[in-house]
Amino acid sequence: MASAADKLAANTSWGALAKATDLRKRIFFALGLLIVYRIGTYIPVPGIDGLALREFMDEAAAGIGGMLNMFTGGAISRMGIFALGIMPYISAAIIVQLVGAMYEPWKQLKKEGEMGRRKLNQYTRYLTVLLALGQSYGLAVSLEAGDLATDPGWFFRAAVVITLVGGTMFLMWLGEQITERGIGNGISLIIFVGIIAEIPAALAQFLSQGRSGDISPAVIIGVVLMIIAVIAFVVFMERAIRKITIQYPRRQVGMKVFDGGQSHLPIKVNPANVIPAIFASSLLLLPTTVATFSGNSQSELMATLLAYFGPGQPAYLLFFTAMIIFFTFFYTQNVSFKTDDVADNLKNQNGFIPGIRPGKRTQDYLDYVVTRLVTVGSIYLAAVCLLPEILRGQLAIPFYFGGTSVLIVVSVTMDTINRVQSHLLAHQYEGLLEKSQLRGKGKRRGTTGKPKAPARR
Repeated sequence: MASAADKLAANTSWGALAKATDLRKRIFFALGLLIVYRIGTYIPVPGIDGLALREFMDEAAAGIGGMLNMFTGGAISRMGIFALGIMPYISAAIIVQLVGAMYEPWKQLKKEGEMGRRKLNQYTRYLTVLLALGQSYGLAVSLEAGDLATDPGWFFRAAVVITLVGGTMFLMWLGEQITERGIGNGISLIIFVGIIAEIPAALAQFLSQGRSGDISPAVIIGVVLMIIAVIAFVVFMERAIRKITIQYPRRQVGMKVFDGGQSHLPIKVNPANVIPAIFASSLLLLPTTVATFSGNSQSELMATLLAYFGPGQPAYLLFFTAMIIFFTFFYTQNVSFKTDDVADNLKNQNGFIPGIRPGKRTQDYLDYVVTRLVTVGSIYLAAVCLLPEILRGQLAIPFYFGGTSVLIVVSVTMDTINRVQSHLLAHQYEGLLEKSQLRGKGKRRGTTGKPKAPARR
């Protein structure tokens, strides 16, 4: 039987958006900052030979250049001030979360509430600066090696480092503002907008090559059907959960006796969400970025790495799969779903799984269930990320289409829609409360609507 909240959520219509003024302000605020981000991707870094860069990226667009464009919203192809994108911050945040699950002092910070969270956020920002410094300097050296700088030298390197690090820090601030004063997760929305912005141009190029005869109509129809099938599969798997029944015993509070009840502990098939795919992709981006912009000046070691770990190569696919599976298990067990904490919370709340003793037995049972689910989830993530890579290499699709981009787009869309519906539901609750208060005042005033005379003392 559906609860009152479920019934109210089912009756919530998007027409209520016109009445929710606070939600509209949040949406417009988020859209405004996202427009600022898109404008920044067109502002170039000083000292870049624009014509040479355009010709170079046109040649690399079908390979790793397209992958870089996917994560930076096209800023890397124009070498804009946001060329590094938000990836250094994402990598830093994931590293801090992973270290915080193993390093005891940081574990204690997590338990300190708001003060501990602020301290960890500060560490994340420091690590973001360090990662951005290393990546921007490597990119500056690679641009010089690829003859894409108008005046190579230390002044050019300093200009590139300062501009790119400043752009990344500005994007980090932009994402925090969207999260706090807008709607949805700001960092995820920045990546989402960057991916969506590149889809029309890539689709137009794909269809134009179909009209010219470079690609057969059967391949075009197959790619479209594959994209639809992958999106449907991702939506199904992201919404799939395993419900574990939780029983609460009868308890007495004072003179009142409360009956025991049942609840459910939902566990997602993919508790780690898209984090393993993003982290695995970020590990592969830096070496390939340096190899891409180094041109003909690659070292022997870099050329060997690119030959074996380039996009579509067997070693690349195996490493990508291994990283996704590893980070899925590691992130789930240490960050997103810690079975020992869940078992302790159930024990403290006097809840138990029917047929399972509280404490260690409950933790062992949850470990067994979560391991089976995460095995399925890691295989699902690896399949979604690798299938487009393999088909792109076999069918020679002229633009980059990756499963990671589909995961990000679908996950961010679902999360943003859920948050909008939550705001609409809260607004609807407020309206019902106001109506109930008005009705209560009317009943107290009597049927005529006139206030009753004060009683004599």
